[in-house]
Amino acid sequence: MLHRLLLFCGLILLAVPAHADPPNVLIIMADDCTFNDLPMYGGQNAVTPNLEQLASDGLLFNRAYLAEAMCQPCRAELYTGLYPMRNGCAWNHSASLPETLSMPHHLGKLGYRVGLAGKVHVAPAEAFPFEVVGGFDKNCVRNPTQDHDLAETAEFINRDVQGPFCLVVALVEPHVPWVMGDPSQYPPAKLKLPPNVADTKLTREAFSRYLAEITYMDDQVGDVLELLQQSGHAEDTLVIFSSEQGSQFPGNKWTNWDTGVHTALIVRWPGVTPAGTRTDAIVQYSDVLPTMIEAAGGKVDEAQFDGTSFISVLRGDSDSHRQYSYGVHNNVPEGPPYPVRTISDGTYRYVRNLTPQNLFIEKHLMGIKGDGLLNNPYWQTWIWDSLESPQTYSLVQRYMLRPPEALYHTAEDPYELENLAGTPQTRAIMRELSDELDRWMMSQGDPGAEQDTRQTHQAARRGEHRFRPPATGR
Repeated sequence: MLHRLLLFCGLILLAVPAHADPPNVLIIMADDCTFNDLPMYGGQNAVTPNLEQLASDGLLFNRAYLAEAMCQPCRAELYTGLYPMRNGCAWNHSASLPETLSMPHHLGKLGYRVGLAGKVHVAPAEAFPFEVVGGFDKNCVRNPTQDHDLAETAEFINRDVQGPFCLVVALVEPHVPWVMGDPSQYPPAKLKLPPNVADTKLTREAFSRYLAEITYMDDQVGDVLELLQQSGHAEDTLVIFSSEQGSQFPGNKWTNWDTGVHTALIVRWPGVTPAGTRTDAIVQYSDVLPTMIEAAGGKVDEAQFDGTSFISVLRGDSDSHRQYSYGVHNNVPEGPPYPVRTISDGTYRYVRNLTPQNLFIEKHLMGIKGDGLLNNPYWQTWIWDSLESPQTYSLVQRYMLRPPEALYHTAEDPYELENLAGTPQTRAIMRELSDELDRWMMSQGDPGAEQDTRQTHQAARRGEHRFRPPATGR
């Protein structure tokens, strides 16, 4: 009889979830950090002990993506669970639709305090009513960046109120200008440059400063995680780290290549995520908010989101989520209109350049801003070096003169340097991805090139969108 009673009690205990209470949520974002410059994704230079520890304690996503490799659109996607066309923020420095619901709305209904420390870069305020938490620089182009102060972060985490918290710590490193950290840790001559970056003296010096900012960013991650540990909330907090989009080196940020829209994603949820593991599940920024809602015990209304919850992946119950990730690029206001669309199945990436007759021009590389902060003088050395180096010439040509369609075997060619479009052996996969991209664009109400070319730079900055996306549909 006693044996049966003990067995019965054991079954009851097994039936109780490991986390009966909604978890706190801590999201830490880097800014303009190419995912595969981090050592856990194959980077051969950067020193990031805190991120490596986080990865060893949690679950690392090999295939996490965002829809647009620009700061504001990708953050709007993360905070709303909607792609750029549906939340309205499809251009940098533009506003989402004022009626858009975001993380504070959805989690606030579930009893969460939702705060944001650091870089905001979403608008309007009514669509993103985060509680403002001080202590981290909001200005990503300050020189130098203000050092962080954890006092307000500690107050937010430790505030004596009922209900869980959700805090986004949006760091501004390693966004240009690369002025923080210690570049002497990274002697330019000893660096191993990725193959999509031209090997010139000024480029090596810039890459050294960029790596120093990655290590500085990692130090901040360590400080925030240590604060969480000291607060006593480490065990009841779901921690998410993302590297955001690619760096400002040509071919990363402001592109639809993998080094632009692929993001590092690490999740630590004690007692839930299997520690020290990796997953090939394809997830996208739009999936994060639905996942948080489900983790919080809420019901996800799929009609409100483009993304879907991947909580089964977090629990280790599945190693797959979505079949495809999708991406867009609308070059306004960073240069003349140059619309791009992309789709990936995690193995192959298909890219469609909608105005291939035009040169791709991005103003920060060209020095159009001219304020000494965002201009990248190494680009001129790429142009000069291309006169002598066929490899550099091919990188410049790849960046500025693009074909109507491109297909890359990303799994074998991670920097997507070899265009396989038109080869007989890839005809079937190219047709599949092209057809699915058409379907997705139609579902988003995306008219293609017209979406970009009819916008003026001034209208995009003010958020005056003449095209309004469909209210429902996925």
